[in-house]
Amino acid sequence: MKMWLDLLLLVIGFVLLLKGADVFVDGSAGVARIFKVPGVIIGLTIVAMGTSAPELAVSVSAGISGSNAIAVSNVVGSNIFNLLMVLGICAMMKALPVDSGIKKRDPISLVATLILLILAGNLFFVGKVPDYRNMNASGGVLYRWNGIILIALFVLYLAYTIYLAKKNKETENDEAKKMPMWQCLLYIILGLAAIIIGGQLVVIHAKNIALAWGMSETLVGLTIVAIGTSLPELVTSIVAASKGETGMAVGNVVGSNIFNLLLILGVSSAIHPIAISMASFVDLCVLLAVSLIAFGFVITGKRINRAEGFTMIVMYLAYTAFSIWRG
Repeated sequence: MKMWLDLLLLVIGFVLLLKGADVFVDGSAGVARIFKVPGVIIGLTIVAMGTSAPELAVSVSAGISGSNAIAVSNVVGSNIFNLLMVLGICAMMKALPVDSGIKKRDPISLVATLILLILAGNLFFVGKVPDYRNMNASGGVLYRWNGIILIALFVLYLAYTIYLAKKNKETENDEAKKMPMWQCLLYIILGLAAIIIGGQLVVIHAKNIALAWGMSETLVGLTIVAIGTSLPELVTSIVAASKGETGMAVGNVVGSNIFNLLLILGVSSAIHPIAISMASFVDLCVLLAVSLIAFGFVITGKRINRAEGFTMIVMYLAYTAFSIWRG
């Protein structure tokens, strides 16, 4: 009976996260429009942060509660899912053209992954020899100063992205309907409340399910939690691809992954240091390899074709099987 209750509350948590992020974005974008903030800035900041709000809520909640494995594996798992499954499914639907704007941002995602791996790796191997036989062994920590570095890099990335948008004069949506201020504030408050409560529910009950099923927190974070919090990116990219907005489908994934690595892990570790287990370090290595492969697909042609999309999906299924085997 308790298992079914945990599953129900986990689902409720995901619903609150997704709906809360949606409502929060609407309210925040409404306030921005009232103060005549350009539409492109809204899209690059508020909307992008809104789609990453589920991951942020889960990772921060997990870090504060001491569930470090979920805090890290949620971000790493979400990024791997975005790169392989979201792009793979979209490419299977329709070949994804990759424009110059994406090619400029994609290396940033790759560099962000490498920086995080270096920070985690250096700390992991300081002071002790890691136990390679124990994937749950903990030896390193993402300290608060690491989090501050990641946040600073995120601010630089955001400034660079806004600069590129203004330079290229990307399309703005000034025709959007404006909401009254009271409604915007109500949406922001309700959205934040739903995100916070949903994040707590997901962390608590995902951890309960992991214990009941004999699964590790890392495995739950890489699969159930990562896929659940990546639903906004999955839905957004699939809808965009189905409507022919393939550039948006790719840009959504690349932007989200950078947000996840720099902002979410930055904020999470700045609030509370996050322990890095051997399993999480290995997953970071997998993420770097996946990022290199995706980058290879991007630079070797002008599009991600169906064959490459199918390869991505197979790679994700293989990685999931490896994660389940590892436990």
